Amino acid sequence: MSESFERYHCQIALPGFGISSQELLKNARILIVGMGGLGCPSAQYLASSGIGTIGIADDDTVSESNLHRQILYTPNDIGMYKVDVAAKKLLQQNPSIAVIPYRIKVTSSNVMNLISEFDLIIEGTDNFETKCLLNDACVLTGKPLVYGAIYQFEGQVSILNVLQEDGSYSPNYRDIFPDAENSQVPNCREGGVIPTLAGMVGCMQANEAIKYLTRSNDLLAGKLWMINMMSGRTQVIKLKNSSFQITDLPQTVELITFEELSQSKDDFEIIDVRSLEEHEHFNIGGSNIPVELLEQHLDSISGRSKPVLFYCQSGKRSSEAVRKIKKVFPDKEVFSLKGGIQSISQ
Repeated sequence: MSESFERYHCQIALPGFGISSQELLKNARILIVGMGGLGCPSAQYLASSGIGTIGIADDDTVSESNLHRQILYTPNDIGMYKVDVAAKKLLQQNPSIAVIPYRIKVTSSNVMNLISEFDLIIEGTDNFETKCLLNDACVLTGKPLVYGAIYQFEGQVSILNVLQEDGSYSPNYRDIFPDAENSQVPNCREGGVIPTLAGMVGCMQANEAIKYLTRSNDLLAGKLWMINMMSGRTQVIKLKNSSFQITDLPQTVELITFEELSQSKDDFEIIDVRSLEEHEHFNIGGSNIPVELLEQHLDSISGRSKPVLFYCQSGKRSSEAVRKIKKVFPDKEVFSLKGGIQSISQ
């Protein structure tokens, strides 16, 4: 055993693992998108296992509300970019690997170039838009994607789009959730999450990556692993391919922060896509067209000379509004208020 592999002795000693599997990990390149509750434990265990190159992509900074589940960060890291902090700590954990930080928001304009240099993608994101974007990019490029999701006490893991012996691919995210972009499930901040769940799911994602890279035959491809942290129960269900066809990438919703809006408010047509009751209770100006009624106002919206900014409470309905308008008017400049109006008081 080479001196550099001494730290991996316990996994090399596993039946069927050996030096050859460790070499596969050493030569592997994994990209983790999202360095939050899932990305942190996943990255730590992949670094400790000896993955040769780990890319980490996230444009967010550490906040106090992250600390209960995003275990790479401490109070001293608040306000710093997650990828910068994570890269430093992962290299401290294992100086023999390479960690490449990408301080970017993954969008339809950069995702293909970003994933092109990696063997496998792990998504640790907290929004359906990015999950769909990564899935579609992986399907179009033939790359496997390790999916993970957490909400309150329940979590899910699968490895998607794995090449099979017959030349076909295992089910992808669209086969499980064909209309995911329009779902209204709250994120962790809104709906809550028990911190240990993030650790369990993130570790399972790392485990699937290791199994895939060492050519295990017992992957969660075509399967969805689920856990309930309250009951302690786990189950695995079988997945099927659907007829959903992926031919191009979904267009990324462009976001504007409240600070940016405040500096150039007169440059936008502002539309509140919440209900009338919500608008009357509190608003930041603009007209009120509930998102479910947008189709009745397409001509009015298309005729507005200024770029259109949609807003709602959290950013979910306004993102849906952007997608609806872009589908009909691809060249129209439309934006969503990042984080919604609830972000104003944060």
